[in-house]
Amino acid sequence: MDKPLGGSSNRALQVVKRLFDANKAGHTGSLDPLATGVLPLCLGEATKVSQFLLDSDKAYRARIKLGERTDTADSEGEVIAKVEGFTIDEAAVKAALRGFEGEIEQVPPMYSALKQDGQPLYKLARQGKTVERKARAITIYSIELTDVDADANVIEIEVDCSKGTYIRTIADDLGQILGCGGHIISLRRLRAGVFSIEDSVTLEALEAKKEAGG
Repeated sequence: MDKPLGGSSNRALQVVKRLFDANKAGHTGSLDPLATGVLPLCLGEATKVSQFLLDSDKAYRARIKLGERTDTADSEGEVIAKVEGFTIDEAAVKAALRGFEGEIEQVPPMYSALKQDGQPLYKLARQGKTVERKARAITIYSIELTDVDADANVIEIEVDCSKGTYIRTIADDLGQILGCGGHIISLRRLRAGVFSIEDSVTLEALEAKKEAGG
């Protein structure tokens, strides 16, 4: 499905599960409430293949605000650093992005669903706690600058990457490299494995189809 803005991936899953009276349901890779786009859902016996979809590569389009850093690396967090009078140097941005290509080590963000001693990191983060996270190997197959809004200090990038890649971390790391800070203001998953945004349907479309007896 094409996950709508706001709300968790699990909330969207539960709506679809009720809609189709499924006894079992699961999603294959959660999206943040801020994110939209491809969210493969498995209902019934299809849940048996969900792990294969979890392991698939992903593609994203992200808009990043440069000049400000937040504690969550997205616009839902508190601004913790700001560079006054910042202006985008497009050449510097492109050079920094090239440094992400290939196999790299990425430290997962505190605001993530990864668990430490059985507790999700985001719950610890909300308590003001920070724990050490091990860097993980990921692969960035391509990362391109697709748009620059110099007036708003916002750039748009498209990323083709392996599973387990945090685009919020890329935004935060990019801001650190440029010395200005950066955070995600919008994120859209364009592809998850063989499923693309063109193949995805909205929750409204699913509800309409169900009402029509589809």
